[in-house]
Amino acid sequence: MIETPFKVHSMKKTLLISAFLLSFGWAKAQKVYSVDYASQADVKVYVVDYESQADLKVYRVDYASQAKSNDGKWFSTEYASQADKKIYFVDYESQADLKIYFVDYESQAGWRKAAKKMLMY
Repeated sequence: MIETPFKVHSMKKTLLISAFLLSFGWAKAQKVYSVDYASQADVKVYVVDYESQADLKVYRVDYASQAKSNDGKWFSTEYASQADKKIYFVDYESQADLKIYFVDYESQAGWRKAAKKMLMY
């Protein structure tokens, strides 16, 4: 079977678009801004006392470029317009969409409950 230039071009285009969409989805998740009211938030977050209670273990990074994937590395933006997700810290666990635990080391960050991963996409 001989592949025509159109078919090769079409396959390359499909691969490029797929790669773009995947990278866009991953890059979109971890720049966060803490809002003042629950009604402004995309995700309501509760900080738990123990790692075992968390859906996500979060490590705060210093630069936006370090927060490119949905793996628990969060960069806090100065303005809501710069953020991919607006979060609101709730007072009670029952109010939360997502329970997080702040870790001390970057290597500790990550999802404990993959079912909640979609909240940060």
